[in-house]
Amino acid sequence: MTTVSPTHASGFAASGVEAGCDDRWSVAGRHFTSRLIVGTGRYKDLPETAAAIAASGAEIVTVAVRRVNLSDPSAPMLQDYVSPRDYTYLPNTAGCHTAKDAVRTLRLAREAGGWNLVKLEVLGPPPHLYPDMAATMEAAAALIEDGFEVMVYCADDPVAAKRLEEMGCVAIMPLGAPIGSGLGLQNPAILSLIIEQAKVPVLVDAGIGTASDAAVAMQIGCDAVLLNSAIAHAGNPVLMAQAMKHAVQAGRLAHLAGRMPRRMGADPSSPLTGLIS
Repeated sequence: MTTVSPTHASGFAASGVEAGCDDRWSVAGRHFTSRLIVGTGRYKDLPETAAAIAASGAEIVTVAVRRVNLSDPSAPMLQDYVSPRDYTYLPNTAGCHTAKDAVRTLRLAREAGGWNLVKLEVLGPPPHLYPDMAATMEAAAALIEDGFEVMVYCADDPVAAKRLEEMGCVAIMPLGAPIGSGLGLQNPAILSLIIEQAKVPVLVDAGIGTASDAAVAMQIGCDAVLLNSAIAHAGNPVLMAQAMKHAVQAGRLAHLAGRMPRRMGADPSSPLTGLIS
């Protein structure tokens, strides 16, 4: 477990490792300070997208290849507002419902932008859009064989998560709740089991609704949190992005600190002996 020096703890809580505490995390040999990954969709316009992402402090942004203009210079382009010089782009397969579509989408992304670190998701049918694990494993196998570094969205299933890791996925990303639901972590005990057995980063992806949800994900030991709708659909996306930034930092600090034991009875903070009568 990473330890935090007392001399750095207050600065870390305020602004992360910028204050001098080296608590970076790594995926596929890349190192990052922020443990918050945010999406680039669902905002009212690209200026709001840029403002919210900047406020979040994120260093990685997901890009839905099938929905974002990456090639037509005559149309508004995400790159003009969220530059790949400033952020690590993580192409994803949002909207893909078959392994074939997902693999083709990421191969096109690599041709267009040279991206090799990718997020794979293959969804089941509406209305739940739950991860299709058979198709996910089929696509993951093909992409890994093709040299991609695959961060994989999956069900909150410890057996499936371990199998994906053993196949060669560089990060495991179980859902906290269905995509876009905002329900928060519905099964933190199972997520904890996935974290406990993993030798690669584990990120909660999908279901985060507000800052407290992100904090809980970090408290139970997730390496990072990925979210989009919780910021983009907030009444004030920029303010919510700031809240998510601080929630992830607070949750990480709480995880490192170690929470007090739970107990059924009271345990007074002041001693009961020597009371003035």
